[in-house]
Amino acid sequence: MTSRKLILALLCLIFAALLAPEATATKGADTPPEAKVTQLLSKDLTNLPGKEGVMITVEYPPGASDPVHRHNANAFVYVLEGSIVMQVRGGKEVTLTPGQTFYEGPDDVHTVGRNASKTKPAKFVVVLVKEKGAPILVPAK
Repeated sequence: MTSRKLILALLCLIFAALLAPEATATKGADTPPEAKVTQLLSKDLTNLPGKEGVMITVEYPPGASDPVHRHNANAFVYVLEGSIVMQVRGGKEVTLTPGQTFYEGPDDVHTVGRNASKTKPAKFVVVLVKEKGAPILVPAK
């Protein structure tokens, strides 16, 4: 490598290093990481006219949490990995570990949904029975 190319490469590295703190500062140190939702299945429930079943997985990175929301559905939760904290309005906050379950009804407001760990990920599956075409999640107050 010529000295000119070496100097150019070093300048690029220095420039990148100077920008790196700016990139993380704009992300927001207090902003929790977001959950990753993957839809696995959607199926019309022909014996329940106008209803569909949807199956999703939710992966919480360490420290992740959900905003207050509702599903307008019957939601059945099964924890696969890690530990999660769940609560619906008027209900008791519970911490769930692999193999444990949680239920949310169509009128429930999900006030707490988060990874119980700041260092380990968590993953769970959710089966929803809902109106066909309705959104999976609706923000709530």
